[in-house]
Amino acid sequence: MKILWVKSGGLVPPNTGGKIRSYQILRALSARHPITVALFYAAEKNDCHAKLESQFAQLIRWPVKPPDRGSWAGRAAYARNFLSAQPHSVVRFCRPEMLRDLRLLINQEKFDLIVCDFVLAAPVVPWNADVPKVLFTHNVEATIWRRHFEVERNPAWKVVWWREYRTTLRMERKYSLLADHVLTVSESDRQYFCKFSDAAKTTAIATGVDTRYFQPLPAMEEANNLVFTGSMDWRPNEDAITFFAQTIFPKIRQSVPGAVLWVVGRSPSAAVRRMAEKEPNIKVTGTVEDVRPYMGRGSVYVVPLRVGSGTRLKIFEAMAMGKAVVSTKIGAEGLPVTHGKDVLLADEPDDFAEHVVGLLQNESRRHELGSAARNLVEQHYSWERVAKDCEAIFDRVVEEYAEKKALKIGLSKSIAELPQVDQ
Repeated sequence: MKILWVKSGGLVPPNTGGKIRSYQILRALSARHPITVALFYAAEKNDCHAKLESQFAQLIRWPVKPPDRGSWAGRAAYARNFLSAQPHSVVRFCRPEMLRDLRLLINQEKFDLIVCDFVLAAPVVPWNADVPKVLFTHNVEATIWRRHFEVERNPAWKVVWWREYRTTLRMERKYSLLADHVLTVSESDRQYFCKFSDAAKTTAIATGVDTRYFQPLPAMEEANNLVFTGSMDWRPNEDAITFFAQTIFPKIRQSVPGAVLWVVGRSPSAAVRRMAEKEPNIKVTGTVEDVRPYMGRGSVYVVPLRVGSGTRLKIFEAMAMGKAVVSTKIGAEGLPVTHGKDVLLADEPDDFAEHVVGLLQNESRRHELGSAARNLVEQHYSWERVAKDCEAIFDRVVEEYAEKKALKIGLSKSIAELPQVDQ
């Protein structure tokens, strides 16, 4: 099967949930299928995407340099787009030449399948091409913006979030109808897209984790260490850690004064860094080469997300390392976890703090929870298994598309062969 895979946000380094999921699936599929990968992403100084050329049949790259959101140029760009029907998060990166280049490529080469990886990539996909298309959704993007709107207190930002929510909602509806199949990463996301699309052409795939890479490091664990990992330039993560530090962490330290919170992830905002400067028990690392030593030293892994959609790979990574995890329900949304068995769930600050304190003060309970978590992901959620599920869906989509096309050709031929009636 010859596949054209179009993705927004790049692939490497695999330091975000979307990058990790796409990279692992593509790596497994490329061993069996010729794949042309077309990527657009924010340009970086140390761009390492060229290293991927040997892994795929063809690699097409469009590094983009949008203006910084907080700059005058960034604000002007947002103002120009404000009255359009396009989400600003899409307009910042999508360029007309990307669609033009892909149309030319499809005219030159025959592909069996096109995968649109993230709905944000949809505007550059040639949807009228005579090739079956799969929309791969890692999140319900509209839900993320709606949840930002719900938790935001600043009226100006509420307007921004509401606009992104409404424009993204229209976009998700449009492209889920155009796609021949929609892939989601959780059953709750699948139910959302079934509102726009036929349920028979919408499938949820499991989330995976590399259990050989993420393994328990019990000797490294340090008492009273809390760990949060994630890209800090993703707004839901920044909101989560700010909320945790201001509302939940003080409650934990009332019972465990020596508790330390480690925030591990790239591009922390100035606000997050100031938070660490004011509170010596909060450590902000910025970009790290390897998150595993930080996770290994943690006694409890926390996921206090209030905004998000899809599934959080970070939870599976922590579970694979045998960590006791405390999460909000949104943080664990879409994952096959069970409260009290392999994870602890809490939405209220008092309840969240109580769970964390209980685990910090009870080593055997921490290890019991972490062991159950490791067993769950090790037995059922390898990336190879996820890739094979994707492969089966892709095969079915290609086969069904060919059947429909043959039926249309046969019908047209039958109509053409009908005897003409004299007027």
